[in-house]
Amino acid sequence: MRRVREAMIVAGGAGSRLRPLTDTTPKPLLPFCGGPFLEGVVLRLAAVGVERVLLVVGADTAPFASFAGLFRNRGVHVDIVPEPEPLDTAGGVRSALDRVTGTFLVLNGDILTDVDLAGAVAHHLDADADATLVLTRVQDTSTFGVCVLEEGRITAFVEKPEPGSLPGQDTVNAGTYVLEPDAIARFPQGRLSFERTVFPQLVEGGAAVHGFVADGVWADLGTPERFLAGQRLALSGAMRWPTLDAFDGDAEGVRLASGVVVEEGAKLVGPLLLEPGVRVHAGAEVGPDVVLGAGVQVGRNARLQDSVVLASSVIEADVEADGLLAGIEVHVGRGVHVGREVVLGDGQRIAPGTRLEAGVRRPLPGA
Repeated sequence: MRRVREAMIVAGGAGSRLRPLTDTTPKPLLPFCGGPFLEGVVLRLAAVGVERVLLVVGADTAPFASFAGLFRNRGVHVDIVPEPEPLDTAGGVRSALDRVTGTFLVLNGDILTDVDLAGAVAHHLDADADATLVLTRVQDTSTFGVCVLEEGRITAFVEKPEPGSLPGQDTVNAGTYVLEPDAIARFPQGRLSFERTVFPQLVEGGAAVHGFVADGVWADLGTPERFLAGQRLALSGAMRWPTLDAFDGDAEGVRLASGVVVEEGAKLVGPLLLEPGVRVHAGAEVGPDVVLGAGVQVGRNARLQDSVVLASSVIEADVEADGLLAGIEVHVGRGVHVGREVVLGDGQRIAPGTRLEAGVRRPLPGA
């Protein structure tokens, strides 16, 4: 099978809609189903033969240094490429173009997808294309830019057309590309947009820009509710996510890492993932659709579902939470009631008996 050996991941987004979690952890590195989200992205690339990944990040590369080290002896090398100032969706890729040697993949570092990467590469190479966009179908085109396809080739881009105004055209850009370096090299360095400049100008100039229509998951994780929805997809098996492969699960999707203690009388409802050292006390009910990070403690008679609680946090007795995102070393006191889409930043302490209304964030962004 022909393959592409290099890829770039664009991972410089600020993640403002997930604050305060992203005040301390870049959005692409937020834990997701057993590892940093980007770990799953890189492992998907490695599975189709990619050997080198260029990770295009913002000005601060420090949080990504240890991430690159995760892949030593795993068949793929990760290099960090800084973007000292925001260069839009394509500018960072253009700035690193001299570091690729041939056809390469580009992925967004905050999109959850299981699109057929090998199929997209094969389509690109068979068509001798300059650029191939992975496309997904949508029912309502009025909120997207539609890619007009003729026999597999993109001939135009139409922004937010009214439903029914483009019969038979319902495909939109899914944010994954197979590119030839020469197609990008014709654009100057600096701020550059794939969607507004690169692809429209390539089409207008007669370049071979193809679309590969892919069925499967395509989900933006940029808000608390979307993050939780993406987690539900992965935990349920509606899509395969590579970091979950390290954990054995039972028929109900209950995945327990080493050192997990579930006291007698506690109830686990799959699908869920409990990472090493988690302890669930008697009478507690955890799940479905829950991920508890390493060392998390869940107190007696607590109820926790559709939530993410990161490492070393404590959920005290009698807490009720549905739709919680909690950071590292968070302490939720006894009897707290947590509404949906509550986001608690690292180290937050919630006093016993508090009622956190839906959408509350602690600390407040900017505080």
